[in-house]
Amino acid sequence: MQMILGAQQGTSFTWIMVAYIVIIVGGMYFLMVRPQKKEQKRVNLMLAELAIGDSVLTTSGFYGIVIDVSEDTVIVEFGNNKNCRIPMKKDAIVQVEKAGSGE
Repeated sequence: MQMILGAQQGTSFTWIMVAYIVIIVGGMYFLMVRPQKKEQKRVNLMLAELAIGDSVLTTSGFYGIVIDVSEDTVIVEFGNNKNCRIPMKKDAIVQVEKAGSGE
């Protein structure tokens, strides 16, 4: 009888440990993975709506105006110098202000 009682306690302890692991993994998903996916969706939407004339901030801290947009690259004009046009990947853009919304 003592042997059977010990086996039942071991089984219940195993299930409690499995439940704790599931709760911890679920909590980590909701605290880490889910917000990151939400932020990535926001960034992808922002870059998909990028248009000519929008003011952008790059990852290196430069502000510029979008001159041309292709599938994965943009040409950005920096400053008042019309000769300072640089092609860059869309991923290098961290912030977009739509043309005409800054006033």
